[in-house]
Amino acid sequence: MRKTLLAASIVAAFAVPSASYAQASAAAPASPHTVTGNVGLFTDYRFRGISQTFKQPALQGGFDYSHASGLYLGTWASNVTGSLANGPSYTGGNLEWDMYGGYKWEPAKDLTLDVGGLYYYYPDARYGVATRDKYDNFELYLGASYKWLSAKYSVTTTDYFGTKTNTYGAYCGLRSDGVTAGANCATAAPGGSKGSGYLDLTGTFEIGDKLNLIGHIGHQSVKNYGRLSYTDYKLGLTKEWAGFTWGASIIGTDADKDWWRAVKVEGGGNRKVKDPGDTSIVLSISKTF
Repeated sequence: MRKTLLAASIVAAFAVPSASYAQASAAAPASPHTVTGNVGLFTDYRFRGISQTFKQPALQGGFDYSHASGLYLGTWASNVTGSLANGPSYTGGNLEWDMYGGYKWEPAKDLTLDVGGLYYYYPDARYGVATRDKYDNFELYLGASYKWLSAKYSVTTTDYFGTKTNTYGAYCGLRSDGVTAGANCATAAPGGSKGSGYLDLTGTFEIGDKLNLIGHIGHQSVKNYGRLSYTDYKLGLTKEWAGFTWGASIIGTDADKDWWRAVKVEGGGNRKVKDPGDTSIVLSISKTF
């Protein structure tokens, strides 16, 4: 009995300071800094509706930092295709590395505004032309979200992913058999594409326990290159389960097939042709930590 009372006294003596410490810790102010990471596996990397991986899987991930003031910075990366003879391909490189930053604020309840910039970097990738132009691209954007609806407009301050006379002058596109579409050509000197814009409208609806329905429509306008302009759409579901977010989406575009067609030359000189803007289903599994 005495041993029991002594043990209880010792436990109580140490428990009181521990409780006080816990209360002090709970009262400590929350840090204004937040850092999160994300990683995901996708059956295709669709950028604004167009496949960047020849309709093959993509591994993606990034990190985000935000401050209580509204300032934020982030970086994100994905594999891309760097070996196509034509189409959405980054010759000599197989990585897209994005860097971005901006400022968010809430001028009214449930309304958030967002302004920032985004740089798309493709290490070692160059167009297969004499001038060896880069694909790198920089955009400024302004966004707004209200409850379940968000809107965002992005505009390039560089040529749109290197689109200019050196890289697209007199380009004619390709037919479905991979042969040049001679009746669908650009002028010999169409100029640059600075000032190209993308409008993004997205709605996210919670339809069940951690189950969301996502609808999206966007329009990409490429200055001086009307045949590259198009509208894309997406309808998908996401579900949080077992610590992961699972997704399935129907994604497509009305992009000019001749101008966006992708061709891969395989062994023996065989040409494999795909339409990267076609409607298809994309599956995903991702994790935020």
